Amino acid sequence: MGQNAFNDTFLKACRKEAVPYTPVWYMRQAGRYQPEYREIRKKYSFFEINENPEVCAEVTRLPVEQLGVDAAILFADIMTPLQPIGVEVDMVSGKGPMIRNPIRSLADVERLHSIHPEQSLPFIGETIQLLREQLSVPLIGFAGAPFTLSSYLIEGGPSKDYHKTKGFMYARPKEWQALMDKLADVTVEYLLYQIRSGAQAVQVFDSWVGSVGAEDYEQYIAPTMTKIFTALKQTGIPTIYFGSGTAHLLNIWNGLPVDVLSIDWRISIDEVRALGIEKSVQGNLDPSMLLAPWELLKNKVTAILDQGCKQPGYIFNLGHGVFPEASVETLQRLTQFIHDYTKK
Repeated sequence: MGQNAFNDTFLKACRKEAVPYTPVWYMRQAGRYQPEYREIRKKYSFFEINENPEVCAEVTRLPVEQLGVDAAILFADIMTPLQPIGVEVDMVSGKGPMIRNPIRSLADVERLHSIHPEQSLPFIGETIQLLREQLSVPLIGFAGAPFTLSSYLIEGGPSKDYHKTKGFMYARPKEWQALMDKLADVTVEYLLYQIRSGAQAVQVFDSWVGSVGAEDYEQYIAPTMTKIFTALKQTGIPTIYFGSGTAHLLNIWNGLPVDVLSIDWRISIDEVRALGIEKSVQGNLDPSMLLAPWELLKNKVTAILDQGCKQPGYIFNLGHGVFPEASVETLQRLTQFIHDYTKK
C-alpha cells in the first residue's frame, strides 16, 4: 500500500480539520452480523482470535473492505488487559464476560498485578503492526474505562442496575479509589502500548457509566478519567470517550482533556452543541434504526448529518455497537449514502 492511498479523513475530523466528506465507522463493526465472522468463530473462540495476529487482523480488516468505512478498530475485548493482571474471566455465550474471582475487598484489589503488555499481550502489538501494513485507513486502539471494567469485576458479570458496583463505590470509598487507581494505570499502559505498536487513535469505552449521576461521576470517576486522558495527551494521538446514556455527563466530559466525545441517540448533536461543547463529536444513530425501512433510515441519517456538519469535527457512528441482526447490505448502503451526501 502506497502512503498516497492512505485515507486520513477520520483523523482530520478528530482534529477538527477540513474534510472532503463526513468520515464514518461503526462500533462493533466486526462481529456476528457478518457471515464471514460467523465462519471464523466456528474455528476459533473469541480469545483464540485475539491471540492469533493473522486471524485477528483479518477480522479487523474485513468490515473496512466490506463496508468502505474510514477507520478500523482493533478486534479485541475490554476484558483483554484484565487477564494478565490476575482476573479470571470466561466469555460465556449468551451472557458475556463472567468473572470467577470478583472484587469484594481491599485485599482483592491489592492482589491485582500491574500490567506489562509487551510481555503478557505480545499478540496485540503484533496484530496492530500487521494491520498498519495492510490498512489504507487509520487504526483505532481501545480500552475499557475503569468504571465499566469495575462493574464487571464487582458484579461478577454483566448487570442491569450496577447496584453492587455503586454500593461498593459509596460504602468503601478507599477501596473504590484503590481500584480506580489500579485500573487507570492498566488502561494507560495498555493504550500506550497500542499507540507504540501503531494505533493512530484510541477510544475509551465507558459503556455503563451512564448509570451514575453527574454529582457522583464528578466525585468518584472524573479524577480517574482526567488522569487517563492527561497521560494519553502526551502522545499527540486523538482520543475518543464513549458512553451510553451519558447525556447528563456531557458538561463534565467537556472539561476532560479528551479530543472527541462519542454520544448516543438520547441527545441530538444540536443539543450537544447548545451545551457549548466545541470538541469533535462522534455519533449518534440508534443502532435499532438499522432494522428500519431504508427511507426512514435515510431520513434519520440525513437529519443527523445536517446537524453534525454544521461545525468542523464530526464523525458519523452509531450510538452503540452493531448487533447480530443488522445486515451487511444495510451498512454498505448507509456508508455509501453518508459519503455521497456529505461530499464537498
